[in-house]
Amino acid sequence: MSDSESPATPQRGFTFRAVVVALVLAWLSTLWMKFDEIVSHTIQIGESVPVVPAVAALCLFLLVNPLLARLNPRLALTRAELLVVFVVLSVTPTINSVGMMRMLLPATGVARYFATPENKLDSVWELIPQWYGPRDDQVIRQFFEGAENEQVPWEAWLPSMLLWGLFALAIYLCLLSLNILLRKQWSERERLSFPLVQFVSALTPDRSRHFAEMLRNPLFWIGCAISFLYNLLNMLHAVNPSVPAPGVNFNLGALFTERPWSAIQPLTIAWRPDLFGLGFLMSTEITLSCWVFYVAVRFSKVLATIAGRADQIPGFPFDRELCMGGYLALTVFIVWVGRKHLWAALKTAIGRGDPNLDAGEPTSYRVALITFILSFAFLIGWALVAGMALWLALLYFAVIIGVALTYTRIRAETGAPMVWLFPFWEQQKLFTNFFGSARLAPGEDFRSLTILHSFAWLARGYYPTAGASQMEAFKLSTEADLRRRDMIWALLLACVVGLGLAYWAHLTAYYQYGGNVLEGGSTEGGYRIRLMRDAYTDVATWIDKPLAPDTRRMTATAVGFGVTTLLIVARTTFLRFPLHPLGFAMTLAHSAMWGPALLVWIIKTIVLRVGGVRLYKQLVPLFIGIVLGHFFTAGIIWGTVAIFNEELAEKYGVWFG
Repeated sequence: MSDSESPATPQRGFTFRAVVVALVLAWLSTLWMKFDEIVSHTIQIGESVPVVPAVAALCLFLLVNPLLARLNPRLALTRAELLVVFVVLSVTPTINSVGMMRMLLPATGVARYFATPENKLDSVWELIPQWYGPRDDQVIRQFFEGAENEQVPWEAWLPSMLLWGLFALAIYLCLLSLNILLRKQWSERERLSFPLVQFVSALTPDRSRHFAEMLRNPLFWIGCAISFLYNLLNMLHAVNPSVPAPGVNFNLGALFTERPWSAIQPLTIAWRPDLFGLGFLMSTEITLSCWVFYVAVRFSKVLATIAGRADQIPGFPFDRELCMGGYLALTVFIVWVGRKHLWAALKTAIGRGDPNLDAGEPTSYRVALITFILSFAFLIGWALVAGMALWLALLYFAVIIGVALTYTRIRAETGAPMVWLFPFWEQQKLFTNFFGSARLAPGEDFRSLTILHSFAWLARGYYPTAGASQMEAFKLSTEADLRRRDMIWALLLACVVGLGLAYWAHLTAYYQYGGNVLEGGSTEGGYRIRLMRDAYTDVATWIDKPLAPDTRRMTATAVGFGVTTLLIVARTTFLRFPLHPLGFAMTLAHSAMWGPALLVWIIKTIVLRVGGVRLYKQLVPLFIGIVLGHFFTAGIIWGTVAIFNEELAEKYGVWFG
């Protein structure tokens, strides 16, 4: 059914009981994540796509809802209510996970705590606005070392919590507004496939039943069994190393030990059932492009080694810079392709276009446009008050929003289940690569550069997944005949509740244990604390030793932009051109993509040639089962084991990102 076709009256999903269930499960998932991710640092259940707590809720109601329906049909949640619960649980854990709060909070005081005469972080600390966070040395020290009474000084944190909460909400509203303006273009005109929505829809009943038809398909259960067996062997190996297990990857690069072929490394095939399963729902052009471009870039280093240049160019072949260039080109392309719709939406918003164009949208285009303008202006105003130059603030947040928009497009078109499938860090490094430190600190005023690096948590966090979850929520509302406005309320509730729960989980953990020993830390802080400390240390270093523009990385970014542009032109010019620009950006964003993409491309190509689309559709339940089986076994079961046996869980590290 297309988005424009909806024969049934849209259902209400944002009901009182759906909200209560969502809030209770959000609270329980926060407790779960606090131990697994922050305290023990074993399994990052908030990194998966969809997040493990949301999948756990689906599994729970797959079991409970039919039982409730037998007792009394009114007790069972409707499909619309189930999806509201799912959407809330898709958003709240991402705020609470490694992608946001775990770097945001250290950003407020890490420069003060780790300052020494040698690293000159005191100079940077003086440039950080006082309203960023607590300034009391004892409050900061206890954040990193723990408080004797294990109590959080909430009165010291509350002002900055509110301010940073508004900042995060502004980013969220920017993305939400853009998604409202682009929803019709992507869903109805371009008809993007939304594979993740297919996965979720298959596991929820239609509006006339309380039982998902997918559960009656034996291929679905075979898929679940495959993932269960894979993870079970790895778990048993963790208990007893003598038990043979497939492991988490295969290092194909180990076969190439002699120069120049050794330069092809890393060439690791990741055993990721979620990538295999959802990869089957991707187009063969995208999976082909993922492995072809990854191997091509790796081979370029072999050629550079033969030419004797590889060792002379640190960082070559600059995967992340190539990816950043690709993302920038894709952002321009997305806006260009949607220009007619965006122009029509703009005219409707100001009262000069078709008044019915936004009928049935989550909110009117006028509200969406005003919300975007106000939210973006808030971000710029925040940066200016903090001390950032206007031109830098405008460019930086334009890049931040552009990267999120492109990531959302990738999720909508491919369903790739990875939160790190974008050029993280590069939103910030793009400016130091192109301008160096001197241009960003004119007259030796390092305030603007310091504020840029205070946003390192944003460049290194996976905020783009918020935009993708929003667009998928709108698509789910269509699939379930759910009022789209209900999804707006669900998404806003999830953001506000997620912020509150994330603040609580992190601050209580830090003041109980000390940030230095959490998330795998010792005395120097956990991984995210070290990342924020390093970001400020860079600024302190550049005060005495200015950083010059990096022409090689600039060139790599330009090459990535150019290659992606050529791929876009080729696909729009030649009907059967086999390579896809999204594949170029995806595989350079994360090396885990290429191996599963290669294997699933081979499988799907054979399936389509042997049995055509009919056989492909018959096998879809098998691959959906592979995905759910992996999330259930590696995420839900192993994530629960981690609560009771941290040491055992560490022996089989499951990383979904």
